[in-house]
Amino acid sequence: MSFQMSHQKRTIVTAVLLIASFLALTSQTMMVTALPVIQHDLQVPLTQVQWLTTGYILIIGIVTPLSSNLYEKFSNRSLFLATTGLFIMGTFLGCIANSFLSLLLARLLQAGAGGILMSFQMTALVVIFPPEKRGTILGMSGLVVASGPALGPTISGLILHFFSWHYLFILFLPLFIILWIIGLVTLPNFSQPQPIKIDLLSVFLSLVGSGLALSSLTTFQKNQVGGWGSLIVGLILVYVFCRRQLKLQQPLLKIQIVKLHSFSLMTLIGMLAFMVLIGTEQILPIFVENVKGLNSMQAGLILLPGAFANALFAAWAGRYYDTHGPKNLIFSGALLMVVGALPLALMTKQTPVWIIIVAYMLRMIGNSCVFSPAMSEAFTEVAPLDISHATALNNTLRQVSGSVSTTIMVVIADLPTSLTHGVHLSIIFTFCLILTLIAVFQFYLTHQPQVKK
Repeated sequence: MSFQMSHQKRTIVTAVLLIASFLALTSQTMMVTALPVIQHDLQVPLTQVQWLTTGYILIIGIVTPLSSNLYEKFSNRSLFLATTGLFIMGTFLGCIANSFLSLLLARLLQAGAGGILMSFQMTALVVIFPPEKRGTILGMSGLVVASGPALGPTISGLILHFFSWHYLFILFLPLFIILWIIGLVTLPNFSQPQPIKIDLLSVFLSLVGSGLALSSLTTFQKNQVGGWGSLIVGLILVYVFCRRQLKLQQPLLKIQIVKLHSFSLMTLIGMLAFMVLIGTEQILPIFVENVKGLNSMQAGLILLPGAFANALFAAWAGRYYDTHGPKNLIFSGALLMVVGALPLALMTKQTPVWIIIVAYMLRMIGNSCVFSPAMSEAFTEVAPLDISHATALNNTLRQVSGSVSTTIMVVIADLPTSLTHGVHLSIIFTFCLILTLIAVFQFYLTHQPQVKK
């Protein structure tokens, strides 16, 4: 059931939440093109400086399960102001950071706020809009989730071309302060705090288990024994966490939601689409910088048309879903992703840049046609009281799948002696993801006769 508020107030709330989420998600990937600059400036090894991106992803994956309880325990107004305030603190620390540790702390504070903000934004929008508008509004949310990370490297490359890396924080600080002030003045309370008791043992199991499991992805690259140990212990703790949630009267995360047919299958489809998006986005700059010899700004600009196309079609896909359902969108989107991948799987040093740009754009359009309706369809059977848990679980699984995809594709690309051949193999890996996506959706249609066709 949606919360009743005026159209003008709803528009303001939607704009504030989407802009705040977009800025947080953009900052997530802005460090990708900044790492070599920061490495040289702060005189730290690459294995250390990469934690500015890896640590960000880890913290998001760790804090997201906690966001559902925070949404229920505190009013939406208090939670938004506290979360954006935390992001402002991290951004300010980044503005004045003069050492790697202070910069890393700034990034972790941003990530903690960003992880909560993503789930908060999705939950709030589902609550304040009626069900018949859910596809449109979640299409807009999908636009933010996909375009924010996609635009991050481009924005970062442009900033670094003219300014120092401190401006990756300086330019964002006033924007978040303005959003905090607008939220303070205009944001209404559309949720009532509940007497939720947060289970501290569940928090510990989630933090440590998720942290070990996710960090093992990077540990594998340096120490296979340590990587396996971290992964096994992490997965055991995550298993214990899941078992505990099934027994608690007030769980940290309602794992039972995965029993819902639409939520489990469509969340899986969203994860696969996100893996294709994030993995391709990571591997293309590596190819054009190391094989074609372009700089970071040029690499970012190559991704820009695809990011814009993804944003435009994500909004359209949400509206189309509201009237026609997911079937045509997801099958057409998967086909576009395959067509866009063919030139990428064959590109060489001599491949013209415009071919890479067009191929990436086609893949991004296809991705938006899959991702937006999948996210909307995942919530069709979720009860209103469980929406905060569903969004937290959806976001957690998506972030984990994105980090897994990035790591796997980079490892695959690094296996052969030729980076070009390695990139081809990593693009072929995304073909497997797309085929799996199609198979899962066909299974969903076959076993869900009431789905909108």
